[in-house]
Amino acid sequence: MATLDSVKVREYMTTKLVTFTPDMEVMQAVHTLVEKGISGAPVLDAKGNLVGMLSQRDCLDIALVAAQDSCIAGPVAQFMSSSPVTVDPDTNLTQLATMFTTAPFRRYPVIENGKLVGQISRSDVLRAISRMC
Repeated sequence: MATLDSVKVREYMTTKLVTFTPDMEVMQAVHTLVEKGISGAPVLDAKGNLVGMLSQRDCLDIALVAAQDSCIAGPVAQFMSSSPVTVDPDTNLTQLATMFTTAPFRRYPVIENGKLVGQISRSDVLRAISRMC
């Protein structure tokens, strides 16, 4: 039987991602998060490089800004978390589970050869555990 040590991130990561750009109006990003039922997404520059992550938590700051007038709060870059922590697709799920228990993140972008190739979440790890046990 497989163990979490033998299962890699690439086996459970999501590869069809919603992404945002730094210059996108953040309220448009909020609408997308709500519409898609997701809690966050990577932010990519024009060259496809990961420059940040925008999460529901980041978006809570928008409530104070957008609610005061026309629901225009500013660009995603103003609210996103810069310099996101990433994982390699060959990271094993034991290492990843440890990362989740020691950091406040709900998801990690997966980077291979400098490019975003997916995203792995706490739910993905639980799905792996559920299939194994």
